[in-house]
Amino acid sequence: MSLKVEQSASQLLHEAFVSLRTLGKRSILALLGIVIGSSSVVALINIGHNAAEDAAAIFKDMGTDTLVARFPASGDARTPMPETLDTPALKHAVPSLISIAPIVLLSGPVVFNGRTANASLVGATSELASAMRLQLPAGRFLSDFDQGETYAVVGHQIAQTLGTADEPLKPGDRIRINDYLFLVIGILQNQPGAVLVPVQANDSVFLPLHGMRRIFAAPQISNVITRVQAGQDMEQVASAMTQALKTILRGQDVEVQVPQQMIDGMTRQSRTFGYLLMALGGISLVGGGVGVMNVMLMNVSERRREIGIRMALGARQRDIRNLFLLEAVTLTAVGALSGAVLGVASAFIYARMSGWHFSLAASSLPLGIGSTLLVGLFFGLYPAVSASRLQPVEALRDE
Repeated sequence: MSLKVEQSASQLLHEAFVSLRTLGKRSILALLGIVIGSSSVVALINIGHNAAEDAAAIFKDMGTDTLVARFPASGDARTPMPETLDTPALKHAVPSLISIAPIVLLSGPVVFNGRTANASLVGATSELASAMRLQLPAGRFLSDFDQGETYAVVGHQIAQTLGTADEPLKPGDRIRINDYLFLVIGILQNQPGAVLVPVQANDSVFLPLHGMRRIFAAPQISNVITRVQAGQDMEQVASAMTQALKTILRGQDVEVQVPQQMIDGMTRQSRTFGYLLMALGGISLVGGGVGVMNVMLMNVSERRREIGIRMALGARQRDIRNLFLLEAVTLTAVGALSGAVLGVASAFIYARMSGWHFSLAASSLPLGIGSTLLVGLFFGLYPAVSASRLQPVEALRDE
């Protein structure tokens, strides 16, 4: 019994391939529509997945243990921000903070050997290097003993702009900012772009916080960048930090950004974006399914006499239905597999061109292939049922 079933199934599959081959260009065009639809679904799912991972990596590079306090201007605030921060008081109020780095942000031209670069001028303390995970392949960062000195640490991009291949900027050189010469004591390694932290290290020059009066008459703290001990509840630490800063900086509004909140919000946004991409791919896939139905309807119309002969020889309605349904599914399956390969290749090329690290979304292949087969089954069902309902006498009259 099982042998007959296997022979019947293999015979139906063979007839399906023969029939599709005789359709010629129409079959190829329908197959092309399915391939495009299937590849669109697979490619767009993977592109959305890799875009979300790349965006999340920007935050993770800075570490989810980083908290940044900013001080938005309020309408009734009359007290200006101070030049420095009582970091021991903040540390005492929030013991889980391991690095506390108040910063002053300004901007201006930096000159070296007649070459000029516009840079962010960051007044910093020694703890900023730990808070931002700064790496220095040459020289060192600012220390607590440098606050009265005219020292500078230069970001990677600024160093590249000011220096040349024959005369690179290096520790020991002097750069001019306004009317002061600053001794370069360190050059930063190329840092990843920072979204959470308001400092782009590559485009910055770091100066002693207490010496910012040399650049601007009345500097004020712009932000406070901190790192939190591992295993802490970031929400609770952020709340405690907010209250402590409001106590230390009386009359100032304080907002503390929690990176995990931003990552969760971005994840929800990326998920919505992924659903949109899947919908766009689904529209393309439906277009391919309509092409399959069109081809199968034409196939039924041209094979009415064959259908009549099969029925006259004893074929049942379900045999006719299964034959045409198998042809539609076979055409769709070939398109689904080809589209899956094309979709993964397209997503890989797009990721490499965008500078992303490519990783295959686990759901892309099951969703892409499965949805394509369902579309083929849905759009092939009507032609198959129509063929099975033909009356043998009417079908045999067609020439």
